[in-house]
Amino acid sequence: MSEADLYNRQPSKIVMYSASWCPDCRRAKAFFETRGVEYLDVDIGRDSEAYRFIEKTTRRVRIPTIFFPDGTMLIEPSNEMLTAKLENRL
Repeated sequence: MSEADLYNRQPSKIVMYSASWCPDCRRAKAFFETRGVEYLDVDIGRDSEAYRFIEKTTRRVRIPTIFFPDGTMLIEPSNEMLTAKLENRL
């Protein structure tokens, strides 16, 4: 994963902005990990630039926010939404 994928609305691979305390973030990570989906996790609690990027992008801080290489973004997606996205139904 290159540095160009950070703070980018169209990264070369999936990028998830999350926080360690967020239960929805843990669920989304587990979803990707159990399916062997490669992604970059950016903790907005440890990266102030990431926090500002998500705040600007979502108009308030909403996580997980996940960017995909096709330029789409999912905010606080359910497992069903993630499944649909990975199956190219979104």
